[in-house]
Amino acid sequence: MGKRRFLVTGGSQGIGAAVVEQARGAGHDVVFTGRDQGRIDEVTSKTGGFGLAADIADPAANAHTVEVCDDRMGGVDVLINNAGYAYRANIGELDLDAMRRMFDVNVFGLVDLTNRIVPSMKERGGGDVINIASTSGMKGGAGGTAYGGSKWALRGISQCWQAELRPHSIRVVCICPSEVQTNFGGLKGRNNPNKLFADDIASTIMAALEMPRRALWPELAVFAANPWKEG
Repeated sequence: MGKRRFLVTGGSQGIGAAVVEQARGAGHDVVFTGRDQGRIDEVTSKTGGFGLAADIADPAANAHTVEVCDDRMGGVDVLINNAGYAYRANIGELDLDAMRRMFDVNVFGLVDLTNRIVPSMKERGGGDVINIASTSGMKGGAGGTAYGGSKWALRGISQCWQAELRPHSIRVVCICPSEVQTNFGGLKGRNNPNKLFADDIASTIMAALEMPRRALWPELAVFAANPWKEG
């Protein structure tokens, strides 16, 4: 894979930050977004990527993000749709407003941003869209109506985009990580060295991008080999 232009949403921590670091380490240009300016500055300082404060649920912010990518890099070759968060509650206790706010980020904001970027990919005759879903979107679980539903939706959206974009040489890959040791959902201290790390998912993404252009991984789940092992 030659030098390419990456846009990584949710790139100020966790999986997104790991993708920024690995992409920059491989010599690619990277713009990334986040909502915490302090974390954005840390990743910028560490990687040399260009960080941008943006809320993917805001259409105006998405329009600005695309403008920044065009101005700084001349476009986007690789879109990493990573921004997202979890709201969980059992049926009978769901706050529908909270669920809608989460769908605005995990689904509608992601679609809006991609909708703005794909036309230029079509014009250039190629590109890659990587959607970060979850194993929560492959098997239902208690409390997962909202979050799991958003990731099931993303898997279906990815399949529709594959059908639409493969004739334009645009690859759409849906990555479904299992539990990853990040601060996702505000949870800290998950330090079992046998569970997944953000770097593992970033390496999977980079491997998918390194596949020959004629090859496509439509979807892949990533699990820890033995997360029950002690230390």
